Amino acid sequence: MQKIKRLLTIDLPPGQSAFLWGPRKTGKSTYLKERFPHSLVYDFLHTDLFLEFSKKPSLLREQLLAKDDEVLGYPVILDEVQKVPQILDEVHWLIENRGLRFILCGSSARKLKRGKANLLGGRAWRYEMFPLVTPELENPDLLKILNRGMIPMHYLQEEYRKSLRAYTRDYLKEEVFDEGLTRNIPAFSRFFDAMGYSHGELTNYSNIARDCGVDSKTVKEYYQILVDTLLGTMVEPFKKRQGRQLISRAGKFYLFDVGVAGAITKRHLEEEKGELFGKAFEHFIFMEIMAHVSYNELDYEINFWRTKSGLEVDFVLGGGEVAIEVKSATRIDQRDARSLVAFIEDYSPRKALLVCNEKQERVHGQIRIMPYRKFLSDLWEGKIIG
Repeated sequence: MQKIKRLLTIDLPPGQSAFLWGPRKTGKSTYLKERFPHSLVYDFLHTDLFLEFSKKPSLLREQLLAKDDEVLGYPVILDEVQKVPQILDEVHWLIENRGLRFILCGSSARKLKRGKANLLGGRAWRYEMFPLVTPELENPDLLKILNRGMIPMHYLQEEYRKSLRAYTRDYLKEEVFDEGLTRNIPAFSRFFDAMGYSHGELTNYSNIARDCGVDSKTVKEYYQILVDTLLGTMVEPFKKRQGRQLISRAGKFYLFDVGVAGAITKRHLEEEKGELFGKAFEHFIFMEIMAHVSYNELDYEINFWRTKSGLEVDFVLGGGEVAIEVKSATRIDQRDARSLVAFIEDYSPRKALLVCNEKQERVHGQIRIMPYRKFLSDLWEGKIIG
């Protein structure tokens, strides 16, 4: 399989440990093996290792104290650490008393938090691995991205449909059910399907609750499970000040990968047009922005803006500094810019961008109309927001 150089950079000074979180198969383990080839690795996906350390977490301390100083000069990697939460007390002791460094890798901190596990009290920096992003690819193909998603195996594999179907079924089972994050398996399965079809839209908890046969409070908890297990992000409305009649409570939920979202709804795109293409295109742009925030260690917020009359700006960055409307059309007309014009009137953003499928960049009044490739290039070069 093609080797891809990832954008994530983990540089640990002496004495510094780190958590690396990310959904399954995004490439965390592969990255760590390449970045830290001399490190000891404990992978708790191995059943024998998991059982051994679950019964006696102190084995980690006993084994590491027997190692040579040369070996312990590199960070010790604990993979799928959420499976053995109690081992974090041993990690804490080894950091404090022996000055060891650890990289604690996993797909969810939810089980650790629920079990009140030792999260090391700020002694470990936090990193996150996302699916692939466009700067990591030589010739990104839009339809390939939207159909396959950007999980490395799925993007590179010809039999991606089977892999995506297996991933959505197995991930749901392993990450949510096997970890005991919910007991009502039928209701959560119904919720997962309903969430897929309302993906990227305003979240109506009552409607989804009715479809699932549970109450709205339970649906909110289910969404929080997806957020905590890094399966998605809830984008909140922009509330800098109330001007027009704004929708200020309902958020919009985006799954962590455009291919996984497509697999849940059995979506397959044959051409670059239509409503389904437009939704997938918006999702793709959102994931690039999300990864840009994380990989560049920036702290800007991502919101959306919507009025009760239906005006909507897809993404508002940095508290109103940048407003972005995403349109999948190959030709943008004045109607497509109405929402951005209204936002500019109310908030005067530094930049107002309409990201689309046109071929050439142009300026229409105070709005810059950008082909998506140009937008993504500028985003990753730090020209959109820094």
